[in-house]
Amino acid sequence: MKTLNRIRKRQKETGIALLISIFILLLISVVAIALIVSSGTESALAGNYRSATGVYYAAQAGLEEVRGRLYPKNPSSFQSTAPGFLPSPGVTLAVGSVAYVLNPSPTEASGTLLATYPDGGYDNEFGAGSLAGATVTTTPSVWNTAPLSALGVPGPLYKWVRINAVTEKSISVLVAPYNSGPLDATTPIFYDGTQLNITNSGSQVLEITALAALPNGSQKILQYLAVPYPLSLSFPAALTLDGQNVQFSVPTSSSFWIDGNDHDSVGSCSPGAAPVHAVGYTNNSDSSNSNISGAIPPGPPPPSGRRNHYIGAAAWPNLAYVGVLPNLQTVSGLNALVQNITQAADTIVNPTPVDPTTGLGTATESDLPGAMSSSNPMTTVVNGNLNVSGWHSTGYGLLLVTGEFHYDPDASWKGIVLVIGVGKLSSFQSGSGDFHGAVFLAKTTDTTTSPYTPLSSGAPGIPNFAFTAGSGGDGIYYSNCWIQASMPIAGYKILSFHETSQ
Repeated sequence: MKTLNRIRKRQKETGIALLISIFILLLISVVAIALIVSSGTESALAGNYRSATGVYYAAQAGLEEVRGRLYPKNPSSFQSTAPGFLPSPGVTLAVGSVAYVLNPSPTEASGTLLATYPDGGYDNEFGAGSLAGATVTTTPSVWNTAPLSALGVPGPLYKWVRINAVTEKSISVLVAPYNSGPLDATTPIFYDGTQLNITNSGSQVLEITALAALPNGSQKILQYLAVPYPLSLSFPAALTLDGQNVQFSVPTSSSFWIDGNDHDSVGSCSPGAAPVHAVGYTNNSDSSNSNISGAIPPGPPPPSGRRNHYIGAAAWPNLAYVGVLPNLQTVSGLNALVQNITQAADTIVNPTPVDPTTGLGTATESDLPGAMSSSNPMTTVVNGNLNVSGWHSTGYGLLLVTGEFHYDPDASWKGIVLVIGVGKLSSFQSGSGDFHGAVFLAKTTDTTTSPYTPLSSGAPGIPNFAFTAGSGGDGIYYSNCWIQASMPIAGYKILSFHETSQ
């Protein structure tokens, strides 16, 4: 009887192991399928992230290429490689002028690139049909220009970069505090170093937009608002003498003036800046004021005296202790300024032979750039003395002389003259030329040793304005417009950066 019960119990348990095995296999299969699905999802996410990252950096590469090529000193600048593609530096890019940098792949044609990858963003900003009515210029990217085009190495996969002016309407921002609306649709926007404006104050803001596209169809559009920023220089006087115990001698001619009132129109810039001092000195603890005042012919106004030829922000003779930017208060700061200007220079002159006593060679007017003009002021650095003799022409731009600048008053200069190093500006003959802009002297080197050694004090040494009684020409006239026109561009500053859509 017991045996029969055992048999019946075993019959009831028959097949349970198979069911358990099937359930375990099913569970394993579900887990395996979940893992496979998860792995595929992770792969897809990784692929999408890789594509998004790749197309993002491709678009940014286009933005950075164009930002770099806008800088005039770049060997691949548009000014050098594509004349006429954009207006000359300092000339406003008109609203409605659109410039494209094209970067087709080896299998694409430049002529159809904008049709293949149309630019719908411009019409979104400026209104329907704006691009069709715009003046369009194009130029190839550096990757499609020799020597890079011959390397056979693929460049970034952006397709085009657009450069255009912006308006209040195009960026949907009221930039003028006094303008309550409506949004201005026709006036270009400028940046004065502090805020945007539509009053032509400062430098023009440019919009740079890049479209990148990958072979898998991923696309990205990035956009900069960028503005050229000049070196930070301001001048508190028509003639600034930066240092201690100023050496100062001036002509007795009635034609010689040092005038701190604003003069001259340059391009769209008109005079109107606040007057500065005629002569400024930066060390108020020494005898600079008496040195300068004692050199000016005494007495009443001409013909018996010329003290009223030193005019500007204060009563004549307008001689004043002035403050300068922090970077101009020390030898190290002035040396850094010289280096920054040298890096931005159009022409660098290293005259030879070199005097073994002073470590300086001497350049002449023939070493100055012939291409400078009123519409093309240039930055010129003379690493040594400059002796201008018998030159009856006018120089334009920023002139930096690290040695002594021996000036022929028959010549003129419109812009900025910096004599930083030896810090001596001399003239020993008569003439009818003049300086328009600002003149700045600072002594940062000791010329009695070779090579030069900085002065022991952190402050600059004794600047020397050494004009003789019968020299000097017509003098120095402050001009804010010429200062601004001559200020070298240090690069393009990004005001905003964002992703946009078509």
